[in-house]
Amino acid sequence: MIKRPFISLAKPRIEYEALDVTLPEPKEIPTPKKVTLLLNEPYEPVGNKNAVLLKKNDSVKTGEKLSLYDGSDAYVISSVTGTISSISSFLGEFGRSYTAIAIDVAEDEEMDEQFKALCVEPTMDIAKDYLSFIPGNPPASLFSNGSTSPSIDTIVIYGIDSDLLITVNQHALMSDEKAIRKGVGMLKQLTGIENIIMAAPEHLMQNAGVSGAQVSVVDAEYPATLPRMIMQNVLGKVVPAGKSCEDMGVCFVSAEAVASIGTAFDQGRIPPFKKFNLIKKDGNSVMISARIGTPVHEIFSACDVTVNEKDRIIFGGPMTGSSIYSEYHPIQPDTDAVMIQDGKNLALVSDYPCINCGECIRICPAKIPVNMLVRFLEAGQYEQAAEEYDLYSCVECGLCSFVCVSRMPILHYIKLAKYELGRISTAEATNA
Repeated sequence: MIKRPFISLAKPRIEYEALDVTLPEPKEIPTPKKVTLLLNEPYEPVGNKNAVLLKKNDSVKTGEKLSLYDGSDAYVISSVTGTISSISSFLGEFGRSYTAIAIDVAEDEEMDEQFKALCVEPTMDIAKDYLSFIPGNPPASLFSNGSTSPSIDTIVIYGIDSDLLITVNQHALMSDEKAIRKGVGMLKQLTGIENIIMAAPEHLMQNAGVSGAQVSVVDAEYPATLPRMIMQNVLGKVVPAGKSCEDMGVCFVSAEAVASIGTAFDQGRIPPFKKFNLIKKDGNSVMISARIGTPVHEIFSACDVTVNEKDRIIFGGPMTGSSIYSEYHPIQPDTDAVMIQDGKNLALVSDYPCINCGECIRICPAKIPVNMLVRFLEAGQYEQAAEEYDLYSCVECGLCSFVCVSRMPILHYIKLAKYELGRISTAEATNA
């Protein structure tokens, strides 16, 4: 909900979606004939020195851990029983390389029992080896206990989602209280961290209070639930530019991921279903439950959504989501929303220059001189933008793009700049 101020110079108040007391039952999507799992590792069929562990026509079971190369830490968890039909490269956002593992689904489902046998005596190694591909997509730092990783002393659980129109974590907090309580207990046992905080909206304080974690209220105004905003407003810590929350000893994990951890250890099986919001063309949102790897066209078909030419499909919310370009793009553990926008009603971006209206500066929560920053980003002068105009102070909320009178894609400029500077730093470190 957007509340416009009476005085035009004041910024609008944009509030998060709040679930009603009556909890919506997720619409379950039938298991498709084929799923695709995205392994966070480039596909190198030629030149890789490690033995290949997966091949076409291999049989897999539901809940089975699948690694592509011997000795690799990257893996996925099969959400179905079936046969591997193909292994190929997949290009993601900003050129990120994945390996797409396509599985033809069998009629009869068979559960893999390896995790069930191991979870009787929970350890950090078991969690690291099996729980990085569960619904909610917990960060790698949650299960990392190596000397190369930042020392984590605080875990913050999202009890509300970080983008608008999304209610996945609220739904988990209201419907999976037992699993979340179990998950919080497992996190304390596995990590040894007692300082676990549940950041939740005021209307869910009762649900958050039985989780076993400390409870802190977050504001209902966007972007209060972004990690850096919680660090400042809830924990009283300001993350310096160029540093991460993990560098400050704080790890963020979603309520859905905590519920998945609790379910996994309680039942001895890794949950294969992902809950997410389907945001239709009319703006209405429907809670969906589908197997991880389900192609998005199956979601649209089951929900009577028609995709026309020039319609826009977005993974994520309206402020920070990313467009995808195929209806065969699969649902993944971190997919919290799928949004489709009518091509006839799109708010198109433009290359019209900044008019110095000051709206972006007025609404920026990090107080960045966005009007100056974007000029350098347009010109590709990323290093100067970072040094002189606080590029790394940006929390990537997307409010600047939302209010831009010129319709400039400011958030995308910022993401691209950070990506390119990251590539430069990696190249310099490699060649040093």
